[in-house]
Amino acid sequence: MDKLTFIKVGGKIVEEERILRQLLQDFVAIHGHKVLVHGGGRSATQLADRLGVKNKMVDGRRITDEEMLKIVTMVYGGLVNKQIVAGLQALGVNALGLTGADMNLIRSDKRPVGNVDYGFVGDVKEVNAEPLVSLIQQNIVPVLAPLTHDKQGRLLNTNADTIAGKVAGALTGYFKVTLIYCFEKKGVLLDENDNQSVISRLNHATFKQYVAQGIIRGGMIPKLENAFEAAESGVEKVIITQASEIRRGTGTQILPQE
Repeated sequence: MDKLTFIKVGGKIVEEERILRQLLQDFVAIHGHKVLVHGGGRSATQLADRLGVKNKMVDGRRITDEEMLKIVTMVYGGLVNKQIVAGLQALGVNALGLTGADMNLIRSDKRPVGNVDYGFVGDVKEVNAEPLVSLIQQNIVPVLAPLTHDKQGRLLNTNADTIAGKVAGALTGYFKVTLIYCFEKKGVLLDENDNQSVISRLNHATFKQYVAQGIIRGGMIPKLENAFEAAESGVEKVIITQASEIRRGTGTQILPQE
């Protein structure tokens, strides 16, 4: 099987021009087939503020009402996605920007209302891998925005880490997949104030222990839960690292259960 490198980027990486330009140069330098998934939540928050739409967050997760759905669609599926596509085209890469609704790639269900009503947020139920495989085999680089659809005409705001893990897993039947989650730190840290305290390899038992001890907390917990799910789904290698390290593949390697 051919190799495929799946990169997920978010935060200020996609929102600061200099950092994004360097990330795309490093991404292009990776050999073989590639897919990129991006976030863009800070840009959505900034636009919402400018338009007078109230941002509602619960435990770091965005509440997506009707107005916020319009904003994240504009930002994720439009501005951020097309800036990345244009940047890749400038580097000689034939990229195609997509949401989960395009080519029926990713179907989600609207998250049920529990203790919190997250609004129009989607939980991924089905990935249609064949259209992506066809594009990749034509040396087209898919750039996926964090939007899915319910096949009833409704777009849904969907966590980019989840999309990366689910789609990477769906492609393991066609490629040897490496999934890299990249963000501002060098990896998962033993001490969040010490960027050199990278945990080089992390299994699920140790992860649960670190969560109980408060070493791993906040937004890193759902990121790692997605990473472990991807590792269990057959992704050959799952890594969490700094954007500048994607060519070397250093950082924290997530290990499947034995």
